[in-house]
Amino acid sequence: MKKIILSLLVLAGIAFTGSAQKFALIDMEYILKNVPSYEMANEQLNQLSQRWQKEVEASGQEADTMYKQYLSDKVFLTEEQQKKREEEIVAKEQATTELRYKYFGPEGELYKKRQTLMKPIQDDIYNAVKKLSEERGYQAIFDRASSANIIYASPRIDVSNEVLAKLGYSN
Repeated sequence: MKKIILSLLVLAGIAFTGSAQKFALIDMEYILKNVPSYEMANEQLNQLSQRWQKEVEASGQEADTMYKQYLSDKVFLTEEQQKKREEEIVAKEQATTELRYKYFGPEGELYKKRQTLMKPIQDDIYNAVKKLSEERGYQAIFDRASSANIIYASPRIDVSNEVLAKLGYSN
């Protein structure tokens, strides 16, 4: 008898605790699409990326041209001239690789620029989500855009529009 009463008390405690927790969802892709500064930052990053990519490609093309010219001139060059041209080609290829790394590497210019432009926007969104969570008493707010584990969620628990409102964007 004691086991049954104890089991019922444990189940009631679990049920009470489970019902007291509140959860919500946001759709980060939807929020970001509706933040104009994010779109402008994204466009700026795309333009920079394209410009830097063209610069890297031009440098690579220059190395290719040097190599083709070397191959066509090779029979007329002395051994010393061949070695000098080969060193120039290798140096140009290394410069191209370094340029690519400088712009697109893990700590490259594109990464730094993305951090500079996107971090303030992400911080604003985080602060808006945190404030909404504190006001409404949510224990957790999940991002449905980044979670493949959420198969279905009721639209009633999606607070994306409220996050946008906290950011000053009405939709």
